[in-house]
Amino acid sequence: MQAPPIKNKCNDIARLRWACRRGMLELDVLLENFLNEGYSRLTLSEKEQFIALLNCSDPELFAWLMGRETPADAAWAALIEKIRQHAQSRI
Repeated sequence: MQAPPIKNKCNDIARLRWACRRGMLELDVLLENFLNEGYSRLTLSEKEQFIALLNCSDPELFAWLMGRETPADAAWAALIEKIRQHAQSRI
C-alpha cells in the first residue's frame, strides 16, 4: 500500500491539530495557534517542513521556538521564525 501524497497530508488539518498537541502547554499554544491562523498561508514546501518539525522532540522545539537555539537547517530556521513572529503578532 502506498503512502498518501504529501499534498493530502498537508491538508489533513485534524491530523495536524493532533500532532500539535505536545507535552508542554507552551508548545501546544504556539503550534495550535499557528496551525489555526498561519498555516494556510504557507507554501506547500513550508507545509511539508511544518509536518517534519512536528516529528522533532519537545525539548528541541521548545528551544527553537523560545529563541534559545536555532535549527541547523536554514529552511527550518525560517519556518521557526515565522511561527515566532506569528506568536508575537498575537500579543
